[in-house]
Amino acid sequence: MSELDNMSTTVVTSRSGAVTVATTETGMPVRVRVEPAELRREPADLAAEVVRLCRQAADRAGARQRAKLAAAGVSSDLLALTGLPTAAEVERRELLDEQDYDVEPQSWLRAL
Repeated sequence: MSELDNMSTTVVTSRSGAVTVATTETGMPVRVRVEPAELRREPADLAAEVVRLCRQAADRAGARQRAKLAAAGVSSDLLALTGLPTAAEVERRELLDEQDYDVEPQSWLRAL
């Protein structure tokens, strides 16, 4: 069993399904999968997509941790001090990310 098998990871996939990242609870990538067609994208755009997905995974993991703490009886005042996002905050960030970033696959627009 590897060290990665013992780690709590969050997996997030781009809306197109072409890029998938698995991260630690802090958003550090431990696995990245990119469909071959996505390698035709501009490197900076692809890197931005991977970073965005890592941040999204960290946000989702934080919201799960916050929910666990709330279920364990931690007060809302203490939860606010943790800085962990609520599920609503994560959802809002993800919607804004979709507007800010071109998350549609771009490779089909290019001539072969």
